[in-house]
Amino acid sequence: MVTKTTTKKYIETVGRRKTATARVRLTEAGKTSYVINDLKLSEYFSTEVLQSIIKDAFAVTKFKDKYTISALVRGGGINAQAEAIRHGISRALLKIDEEFKKDLKRAGFLKRDPRMKERKKFGLKSARRAPQWNKR
Repeated sequence: MVTKTTTKKYIETVGRRKTATARVRLTEAGKTSYVINDLKLSEYFSTEVLQSIIKDAFAVTKFKDKYTISALVRGGGINAQAEAIRHGISRALLKIDEEFKKDLKRAGFLKRDPRMKERKKFGLKSARRAPQWNKR
């Protein structure tokens, strides 16, 4: 007995910002929906600002097709996670249509933001803060 499984075609990319990493999948679907770490978009990102950060890549490109966006995001803060997802969505949109590159690059969505916290060095109180020095 052979069982037939239907697998939908998807595009998977990785987006990063600071120490946050997001694995993003775009799957063709009947309507647009967002699933982040098995939660709805409004449940995971409670504020409108964070939700709009994720939707920015679609707004800039004026992409109208219906996709289910699922993301597995780890590390970083809540804002860095939202921007990591946006970075992953932008990379996935490039795989769909190369003509989006101009708009996405102008908006700054294709650049990975490498800024991270600097490590503490020995002999110092923090990364750069030295102990107080007195002359006498």
